[in-house]
Amino acid sequence: MDVQGTVEDGFEPVRDAFAANFAERGERGAAVAVYRDGRKVVDLWGGTRDGDARPGGAEPWEPGTAQIVRSATKGIAATVPLLLHQRGLLDLDAPVGTYWPEFKAAGKDRVLVRHLLAHRAGLPVLDTPLTPAQAVDGVSGPAAVAAQAPAWTPGTDHGYHAQTYSWLLGELVLRVTGRTLGTWVAEEISGPLGLDLWIGLPTEARARVGRLAPVEAPPRPAAAGLRVRPKKTVADAYADPASLTSRAFAAISPAPDENSDAYRAGELPASAGIATAPALARAYAALIGPVDGHARLFAPATLTLARTEESAGPDRTLLVNTRFGLGFMLHGPASPLLGPGSFGHPGRGGALAFADPEHGVAFGYVTNGMQRNVTADPRAQALVRALATVSG
Repeated sequence: MDVQGTVEDGFEPVRDAFAANFAERGERGAAVAVYRDGRKVVDLWGGTRDGDARPGGAEPWEPGTAQIVRSATKGIAATVPLLLHQRGLLDLDAPVGTYWPEFKAAGKDRVLVRHLLAHRAGLPVLDTPLTPAQAVDGVSGPAAVAAQAPAWTPGTDHGYHAQTYSWLLGELVLRVTGRTLGTWVAEEISGPLGLDLWIGLPTEARARVGRLAPVEAPPRPAAAGLRVRPKKTVADAYADPASLTSRAFAAISPAPDENSDAYRAGELPASAGIATAPALARAYAALIGPVDGHARLFAPATLTLARTEESAGPDRTLLVNTRFGLGFMLHGPASPLLGPGSFGHPGRGGALAFADPEHGVAFGYVTNGMQRNVTADPRAQALVRALATVSG
């Protein structure tokens, strides 16, 4: 594979790992970027822009090629309520119903804002799944989660809110600001920082987005310490349509066409963000420090909130041990990042973005080849391991 782009001296192991992803780990088209102390030090891309492209008829990945990053969107989305809190507009310890009165239904009057962010609200599933059209209409999703009874007593346990996170956070931000979450990101983060990053793709950017496609991953040994319920594996749970795991990911049913214009334009903060790798890395770099003259986005107290553990241990949805701060996944067995202080979010099937303040590092990886994983993608992990060797 002819890898394109640049790396600064000392970061060559990241280029080597990126090239090895194509040769050894089933990569079709991807990009990776790294910022260190507010400066871009890695910017690489390669392969084809469409994961389902036929050999010989494929358009190459270009520097500005963007992709849907699935649940890596959640980390960007979580930035919004934390910045609203930083500005004094949102109380993380207030009941959600303070801002969204309809949400109090079905015993949810004591669900706190921080419960939504830390996957502790007990709302990972919907009794009646939404159609793809309903999922993006801006009305059906919020109404469904507002009416839904929790699957457990909110605040007492955690379970990944794979799809419902979209409507929970999206409606909360709308009630507090009068703007949709995607609009807020565009106006307050992507615009000022010059990011190719959208939650709700505008028509004029459609041509820049490649197509996702499933790809097979080479076999790998199971990661130690992940399985916490030996009698039922994650694969078993996905195969059981009645399981919490299966129902959480099927809150939109049938599965939407992620390559459709309607899905890409829909503002789904849990799953449908679209970005380039440099945009993800730059966004996280701006959370932890100044970037090209722009002041850092997170004040020190907000940065502490983002990466202070709120949820840890067996995840009711993912059936592995997960760790969450306020909206961000933290370094742990389910999603190894650069170090104990790292915070960010993976996307199911590949994408990953995070920051590590102790090393002054921000990382973004996007791919069009969706492998069968939820958190620790082997291609992303290879890049993280390479970065660890040069980050000191």
